[in-house]
Amino acid sequence: MQDKITLVLDYLNENQTRCSNNAAAKALGITAPELKKLLGKRRPETSWLVNAGTGEPAGYSAEEKHDELYRVSRIIKSAEVLTRNLDL
Repeated sequence: MQDKITLVLDYLNENQTRCSNNAAAKALGITAPELKKLLGKRRPETSWLVNAGTGEPAGYSAEEKHDELYRVSRIIKSAEVLTRNLDL
């Protein structure tokens, strides 16, 4: 599972695109709380996973957010889109 999570994070960081926690979790076949637990410590690389409603990574301080987090307004909100883009 950790390999798949790394694949998702690498994709989001490379494309500097936010993705909802729910879409990522569904694409990985786990729940959003499980995903948050598996992500571990808050850090810029994981801040691309956000709340779909607010577009914000839940509970992250400014220092924990990626510098380019708001570069693009687009947020992936569909597990199908993420799955297709990553060929999961």
